[in-house]
Amino acid sequence: MAVETDFSPDEKQLTIKVKGRFDFGKHQEFRDAYERQHPAPDSVVVDLKDATYLDSSALGMLLLLRDHAGGDHSDIKVINTSSDVRKILAISNFEKLFDVS
Repeated sequence: MAVETDFSPDEKQLTIKVKGRFDFGKHQEFRDAYERQHPAPDSVVVDLKDATYLDSSALGMLLLLRDHAGGDHSDIKVINTSSDVRKILAISNFEKLFDVS
């Protein structure tokens, strides 16, 4: 599977790991990763350590996740970003919307 999910032991934090290309081909898998979780987690971590590519549809998927998680009140971290991915997120001003590292 190219999108994997993992809950913290207390089930308050959901980690979504994206492997390979993070593009429109991952759209349904990525949405299923957070929409089908009950109860909804307090925070979400998107781990891009194994992501090899990110495009504009991936940015859109991150925005949909943010809306689903509560918009301005959401607690979402995007971690293990490569320098290229970090540049894309910075150019898109996503560092203002997400905690990026």
